[in-house]
Amino acid sequence: MSKKIMLPPDAFLKVCPSRAVLTRIGQKWTVLTMVALQDSSLRFGDIRRRLEGVSQKMLTQTLRAMERDGLIERDVYDERPLRVEYGLSPLARTLLPLVVELKEWAERSLKTIETHNRIFDRKFSH
Repeated sequence: MSKKIMLPPDAFLKVCPSRAVLTRIGQKWTVLTMVALQDSSLRFGDIRRRLEGVSQKMLTQTLRAMERDGLIERDVYDERPLRVEYGLSPLARTLLPLVVELKEWAERSLKTIETHNRIFDRKFSH
């Protein structure tokens, strides 16, 4: 019987499962959903209105994946009509400061990045 050696996670390795985590938290809809939920739990429709441009299908997939990863908690209330709310889990709250900063950095850096894009495009469009 062979023993399996357990190595610590290393996202630089192709086989490391932490890459799937990085993929998920690096997606724009995951980032924006987390920021939208930072202050309170929201219903699906409220999240969708907050995230302009997200399709119902994409938001459903994002919420399911985040729930599977333990980043959000889905609370179902036995009311008529049925009410479902999504909120950040304790695990997601440990990631939230980084995600909020990432969103804010993107907003702060947008003009500079657009300037670099124009310079690059002019340089390589000839």
